[in-house]
Amino acid sequence: MSDDFIVPQWQGSARIRALFTTRAIAVPGARLRAALPSDPIWLRQVHGNACVDVDNARGTLPPADAAVTRTANVAITVRTADCLPVLFGDCDGTVVAVAHAGWRGLAAGVLESTVATLGVAPDQLAAWIGPAIGPERFEVGRDVFDAYCASDPSCAAHFKPLREGKWLADLARLARQRLSRAGITRIDGGTWCTHTDAERFHSYRREKGTGRMALVAWLGEEA
Repeated sequence: MSDDFIVPQWQGSARIRALFTTRAIAVPGARLRAALPSDPIWLRQVHGNACVDVDNARGTLPPADAAVTRTANVAITVRTADCLPVLFGDCDGTVVAVAHAGWRGLAAGVLESTVATLGVAPDQLAAWIGPAIGPERFEVGRDVFDAYCASDPSCAAHFKPLREGKWLADLARLARQRLSRAGITRIDGGTWCTHTDAERFHSYRREKGTGRMALVAWLGEEA
């Protein structure tokens, strides 16, 4: 990893190119653009579960928190600053996706929506979870706990009781659980904490007026 970017180490196809910016890179900015094959496609993120197929979109993209492309050198992008950035791709390198998964979007099914839009058998997909707020810093209330555990009591394993009505939530493990249930077995990443590593990462919970990082992915030219 350079001071500027994290390059995902994952089980996806070598044709899939991706990078995650550190706070050394302005988002958006000229240094980010210089690392990409084309202008990045920015989504209007709303903490929802919509995934847009940018190859088939016409005009202005609708609000969405995930994007898919099957076209070479189209740079799809999501911005984060504590929420989970998630990269998807198939083993043959024919399709790539990025998703922004905060606790609302994750609970609403943004990862499952992305898998459906990819249109590939889940056992042929790989996923990488990028830097996000870690399990020792993500304090949540009853609303978040119930959003997961009311319908699926097994999610309680990823919430550590802190005090009355408060828990520490492990967002990355909640994501891994949902990806596994969607049929994906190749899952990497999820080891960084944006809140604790102020030198490398922006964090909304640490600094309300913070900047954003970006996860950008594209398909390289076919060999």
